[in-house]
Amino acid sequence: MALLSAPPSTLLLNGSFPSSSSKPTSLSWASSFPKLGFSFNSTTTSPKSVPNLYKDSVVRAAWTRRSRGEAAKKPNRKSWKQRTDMYMRPFLLNIYFSKRFIHAKVMHRGTSKVVSVATTNSRDLRFSLPSLTDFNACRVIGNLIAERSMEADVYAMAFEPKKNERIEGRLGIVLDTIKENGIIIN
Repeated sequence: MALLSAPPSTLLLNGSFPSSSSKPTSLSWASSFPKLGFSFNSTTTSPKSVPNLYKDSVVRAAWTRRSRGEAAKKPNRKSWKQRTDMYMRPFLLNIYFSKRFIHAKVMHRGTSKVVSVATTNSRDLRFSLPSLTDFNACRVIGNLIAERSMEADVYAMAFEPKKNERIEGRLGIVLDTIKENGIIIN
């Protein structure tokens, strides 16, 4: 019960009370580790008597570049391109084709905010277009996305096709229309 009555700041990690000699001399991270008291005699400096300080120490060597074999063992580690792509190409174009409508939006990757949206399901397009999924509707959506993105000062965006998605047909028409209006698509 003595441990519970003491303030938590006076307890060490192992649950014992600190002595006056175990107080850190500075506020650095390294000073928070206990001091290892090793004494060396100048007469007994044989390799067997010198302890291996680096074998069981808490602080390890700095991170080094991994070999390809280590990278293959840990496939979940993202590559440099995957980690920096969000900052190098911050705006992402998403295009979705449903059976009845076409949806397109431009998002900022870092903040997940939608910059511009265009869909054939909106009131102004739903009643003015004869078909909401044909090639003409794809051109209209491309024009609207380009116009609304330029109003938001977005002149370049990235489009990442899905795994087996080809850039042809309706998707190709939307992307070509956006490029024709002066937007750079990577």
